Amino acid sequence: MIKSIKKPWGSYVVLSKSKNFLIKKIIVNPEGVLSYQSHNFRSEHWIIIEGKATVIINNRTYYRSENENIFIPKKSKHRVLNESSKKKLIFIEVQKGSKFLESDIKRYSDIYGRTI
Repeated sequence: MIKSIKKPWGSYVVLSKSKNFLIKKIIVNPEGVLSYQSHNFRSEHWIIIEGKATVIINNRTYYRSENENIFIPKKSKHRVLNESSKKKLIFIEVQKGSKFLESDIKRYSDIYGRTI
């Protein structure tokens, strides 16, 4: 059984992992906001499955809907917001890099008060 990891903004499950990649299904609750963060060891490719994503990468804002994607280069500051007050945002995250650790998160801001 796949274990769902709860977060203040929603949840995620790891779908697949190898030494070269990690794939997650991420669910962002209505009005959920992930921390503004960067990663030293991985890049991320997000594919929107359901809902609408507001994505901020290095202080530039992008909008993505179902069947659209966005690439987050390694070391880029980024976050995703679900601005809907009713619908969940669901996306697939493909991580590529040399390490896939939750500790590879440098947080710059977080509405839930989390730090590194």
